[in-house]
Amino acid sequence: MNPPDKDKDLQGEGNYDATRRYDKAQREFAEAGKVEPAARAAKPRDAAEAEDMKRAEEVGKSHAKGEDPALKDPRLVPKQP
Repeated sequence: MNPPDKDKDLQGEGNYDATRRYDKAQREFAEAGKVEPAARAAKPRDAAEAEDMKRAEEVGKSHAKGEDPALKDPRLVPKQP
């Protein structure tokens, strides 16, 4: 008995095509020199907005499991096969 044909668009856990498109777009964005202007445009315009951004960051972090230890010690980054 032959296995049923798999739908080529159904990728299950994770969408590799979407990941490749996203990675390519991010790489092109960075290589085009758009990071600095985007970062400047994202800066808070005043103290009130800065405070709002800080509170939003704290709320987001409150849901996190914690900082990735590899941020402080690059030796903890898993080796890629």
